Amino acid sequence: MRVADALRPRVRRILARLDVVVERILAWDEEALERVSTSPVFRALDLPLLVATYVGYGYLWAALALALIVFGTPLDHKNVLVGVGITILVVLVCQGVKALTARPRPSFVRRGFHHQFLTTSSFPSNHTAMAFAMAYLVARFYPAWYNVLLLYLLAFLIGLSRVYLREHYPLDVLGGAALGTYLAHGLLPWLAQCVG
Repeated sequence: MRVADALRPRVRRILARLDVVVERILAWDEEALERVSTSPVFRALDLPLLVATYVGYGYLWAALALALIVFGTPLDHKNVLVGVGITILVVLVCQGVKALTARPRPSFVRRGFHHQFLTTSSFPSNHTAMAFAMAYLVARFYPAWYNVLLLYLLAFLIGLSRVYLREHYPLDVLGGAALGTYLAHGLLPWLAQCVG
């Protein structure tokens, strides 16, 4: 009992310090959201960023998959199946993390015909997770430098658009990018073997 009693004050101090750190990180996150969403530089890119968000809904990935199915080789067909499997698993994991964290989204400001969709939970960004998962897959399956550059640039723009449009905080986007990349990297060997 004495050991537990002796540890209690230390644990309280550690938790209090951790609480301060988390509050500072969340304050930075909110400040960064305001800077990005009100930046005149990004206002000049309003239309491309709005388009990037809509591309992130999956239309581009579906179009690429369809083109590979229609015009591709058997290896391309296998790659599409792996991509579909990773897409399903990334969405499921992101939705699970959203349910666990239940972080509210930023206050939303409607821009043009864009409006907020799906869940009210913010962390992580599904758009960004999918964009980085697909960029990772393209880099592995079709590693030509222009493919890699184009898809990672698009993934970056999709993530940036989510902050600019006030759909997500910057940490949601960073978390989505990390989670999407991690899942694609971890699941690729397993799914490739299953489809094999």
